[in-house]
Amino acid sequence: MSKRVLLTTTSFQDTPGSHQELLNAQGWELVRERGPLSEERMLELAGEFDAFLCGDDALTPAVLDKSLPRLQCISKYGIGLDKIDVAYATEKGIPVCYTPGVNHTTVAEHAIGFMLSLCKQIQTNANDVRDGKWVGGWKKPVGNEIMGKTLGIIGMGRIGKEVAIRAKAFGMDVVAYNRTFDSDFAEQHGIRQGSSAQEVIEMADIVSLHCALTPDTRDLINASQIERLKDGVWIINCARGEVVNSVDIAAGLESGKIAGFAADVLDAEPPAGDHPLLHAPNCIITAHIASRTHESVQRQANRSLHNLIHFFDGGDDVLCANGVI
Repeated sequence: MSKRVLLTTTSFQDTPGSHQELLNAQGWELVRERGPLSEERMLELAGEFDAFLCGDDALTPAVLDKSLPRLQCISKYGIGLDKIDVAYATEKGIPVCYTPGVNHTTVAEHAIGFMLSLCKQIQTNANDVRDGKWVGGWKKPVGNEIMGKTLGIIGMGRIGKEVAIRAKAFGMDVVAYNRTFDSDFAEQHGIRQGSSAQEVIEMADIVSLHCALTPDTRDLINASQIERLKDGVWIINCARGEVVNSVDIAAGLESGKIAGFAADVLDAEPPAGDHPLLHAPNCIITAHIASRTHESVQRQANRSLHNLIHFFDGGDDVLCANGVI
């Protein structure tokens, strides 16, 4: 009997490549939706699928309960699992598969691009030129080099490490914090270890966030923390939107305490038109595309497909995040 699979990730669906051929060869009955899907929409769909091939959809206990007994597997396209109630899935015996090690290069490149754009005012200047401001008497902006700046990295997993390697190539001083710190990697690349996330943030000229969303990291950068940052700090967020407080970041940009903020993630995606960061000065927001490259999409999609294919076939090449299989 053909498996019925709900496919929601738009990167997977929108990008051509070998993953499309592999998907089409499975003979599954596919239902395509354009995620991320809300809990309300997931509840409308749940109950008729053998598997979810998902992105950042809300897989809450209510959704999982309605999905059973038919749901056999959740195959996450990507590595972030904060939108899935993994503990409840584990309790219910539902394996949660994921794709570690496939997007660290492209996300790191995105973070470095943010740094260059903010510090050299590339995007704001390009917008001004486009808007006709390059006229006689116009005072051109003056940017900053990133060479010699102190970069504080919060989260030294695969992505944080790739950012650190690239930052060192630019001549930056890198200080980092991770709950489990890879001292060998740090020594090899000349990276200093901070004793806490707060210490690293307060030392940095530029902060780059690459940590998982947990109770400890939610609102990690808020109004009280911003007061203790260096004046004119730049902040990069390629982690999760909830790691920073959007209202407080916007206020810091308005006051000038924060010189610039760039994020590929928001606390609401897509954001409402009145989201505070959409209209804040010196702020760059991209639409959660840091891992959306032709190269990375194929790696992520093929890995998520292989997880699901091998799960259905009883194979052992399955990357399971919650140990159910």
